[in-house]
Amino acid sequence: MAFNAATYKATTRQQWQDAAEAWNAWGGFLATWLGPATDVMLDMAKVGQGSAVLDIAAGAGQQTLVAAQRAGPSGRILATDISPDILEYALENARIQGLHNVETLEADGEDLDVAPDSFDAAISRVGLIYFPDQQRALTNIMRALRPGGRFAAIVYSTPENNGFFSKPISIIRDRAQLPPPAVGQPGPFSIGSPGALTSVLESAGFRDIEEKVISAPVVFPKAADCLRFERESFGALHQMLSGIEPEAQEAVWAEIGDALSEFETADGFIGPCELVVAAGTK
Repeated sequence: MAFNAATYKATTRQQWQDAAEAWNAWGGFLATWLGPATDVMLDMAKVGQGSAVLDIAAGAGQQTLVAAQRAGPSGRILATDISPDILEYALENARIQGLHNVETLEADGEDLDVAPDSFDAAISRVGLIYFPDQQRALTNIMRALRPGGRFAAIVYSTPENNGFFSKPISIIRDRAQLPPPAVGQPGPFSIGSPGALTSVLESAGFRDIEEKVISAPVVFPKAADCLRFERESFGALHQMLSGIEPEAQEAVWAEIGDALSEFETADGFIGPCELVVAAGTK
């Protein structure tokens, strides 16, 4: 079946609508797991006091809040996402923390309509990988940035270095008889090979590009905890399983749990995860 971008986007939007509450509930874990890479991303985007920051595919906004703290009262953060439900959590979390410099906008990054030359920085944490037309999204980001503004993004690297996620995906693809994504299609590892993210930014016209690889192991007491996290929060896995009968789905989840158990150590569960962070200047 040929890839249909409109259908894919509609499905993705619904996935995040369904997973919004769970993703937000796991916010503390996400802050610990992705926090160091988030700091690197914000450093590379040069987010500081007074910065106006555009957050693309912001989700529940954990990285939005970190950016807002850096920008301070004189700065502003606009968090955008395709899912309005998940953005409600982002705004609520900002208000709980007393951050009044955060606004949200339901928007597809490929059709982003914000004022040109209005942001000092733009960021995207594990979001760019899911755009069918990355260059169109990057064109919009470039337009939104002021001259000299920086864009920084985090993506997963390769399947081999992200076993916590690639193993479940591989098992589900096999059991559901799903083909792997074709070259150029969106997916978690679509721009994770060495230099791929840099190449994407170069094609969009960014300059002064730098790229870093960061180890970000997924740490839990047990494999069962990681299984619960992925089962509750990763809507894409449920979508991949949707063609299988419910009873068979339970068997697949059990198989995933067994596969994840190989990452259990004497110090607990340590799931391999490697991230790539790259940034460029308008």
